[in-house]
Amino acid sequence: MSRHTKIVATLGPASSDPAVLERLVEAGIDVVRMNFSHGTAEDHMARALAVREAAARVGRCVGILADLQGPKIRVGKFEEGRITLEKGAAFILDAACGMGNAERVGLDYKDLPRDVVAGDILLLDDGRLKLQVEKVRGNEIHTRVLQGGVLSNNKGINRQGGGLTAPALTAKDMDDIKTAAALEVDFVAVSFPKSAADMYMARQLLRAAGSHACLIAKIERTEAIANLEEILDASDGIMVARGDLAVEVGDATVPALQKRMIRAARDKNKITITATQMMESMIHSPVPTRAEVSDVANAVLDGTDAVMLSAETASGNYPVETVESMARVCLEAERSAEVTLDREMLDRVFTRIDQSIAMAAIWTAHHLKVKAIAALTQSGSTALWMSRLNCGVPIYALTPDPKAMGTMVLYREVYPLLMSQQHTDRDLLLWEAEQLLINQGVVEKGDLIVLTIGEPIGCVGGTNTLKIVRVGEHPQP
Repeated sequence: MSRHTKIVATLGPASSDPAVLERLVEAGIDVVRMNFSHGTAEDHMARALAVREAAARVGRCVGILADLQGPKIRVGKFEEGRITLEKGAAFILDAACGMGNAERVGLDYKDLPRDVVAGDILLLDDGRLKLQVEKVRGNEIHTRVLQGGVLSNNKGINRQGGGLTAPALTAKDMDDIKTAAALEVDFVAVSFPKSAADMYMARQLLRAAGSHACLIAKIERTEAIANLEEILDASDGIMVARGDLAVEVGDATVPALQKRMIRAARDKNKITITATQMMESMIHSPVPTRAEVSDVANAVLDGTDAVMLSAETASGNYPVETVESMARVCLEAERSAEVTLDREMLDRVFTRIDQSIAMAAIWTAHHLKVKAIAALTQSGSTALWMSRLNCGVPIYALTPDPKAMGTMVLYREVYPLLMSQQHTDRDLLLWEAEQLLINQGVVEKGDLIVLTIGEPIGCVGGTNTLKIVRVGEHPQP
């Protein structure tokens, strides 16, 4: 059984060696995430080249996701590198401060004093420390420590309940979008978007840089939850970024939000990535905890397109073992997933011919129990629509466009294959598609498959034909 749920792995010191990278591709990563919070443009270029070389050696398609840093809402640095805050102590966040000490620390986000008022709760270092604002005086935010602990350099700041005005795209992000375009990445993730306007701006900048990469909105602000529908409409997909989101809305709220977001994205034909601490213990352990196994399995059962690893593969001790463990959990969860195609199809309304063909293909494949669906597609739209509903049949997306392959590699239950389409003879193309599936070991003589194609050949959005064939019954046209 092929794994339907895709795996995104973050690159870092633990996974940049070519030999390790090749082992990660063999272990099953489908997309690599390049974290633009770290490294230079030259570093990213070298890593992108290494990924493509490793994928070519292994013979698999691996997509590349550029993750923009977003606004740095963080404390500054300390003279000693860290301090310990005691419960009840007074502490000042000072936008004009240089090096910090036990009494005060600087701010990377200089507008924070204008965003908070007395009574606000500020959460530092993913909620490990909690400060209550007592007063704001010029550049200084005077606070009282409600929950103490160690605070070190450059730790993040969240306001409980959200409401910080920092823009989603910084000057650095705008430069990084140009770098991402030059690297020809397949996906660009925007950090901390609050509304559709943030995503429209990112798309405009991306297109101006010459890229048609898919745009992923990272849902990690309270405001993004309120504006989820419009953000989905302005994006190609979302990342359920559970770290900062949990700090702002409360950790107990996140599991239900995760299910809601994945369901909303699938209803709108958008892709989803579930992220943050999925196998965090494997940074130091060769095996995951039972809770982590359940977490990954639940994301799969929720219908996510992909599950993501961060520090586990970027800086962990067991990057390859982590990917292998995640792949096993995904496979087992998929075996137990209920196929609810009939029920899900009842409320669907189709207004486009190509979308209707896609839906007819998965309905037919499910009820005839065919071996595979083969979608001959230019842009990948047909494969995306098919993948939004779980029919239990693998979807092979055959395209002549390598860029479309890089996008489709993230779609759940879709396996892109490169197929040259050097002529416009429909029957010959369908026969060639059948031969490609045979050569890939996907089907064999006597298997039943569903094929979709569009005429005239080569037109984007032109899928208008569905054909059911038994492999090997028809001679070459």
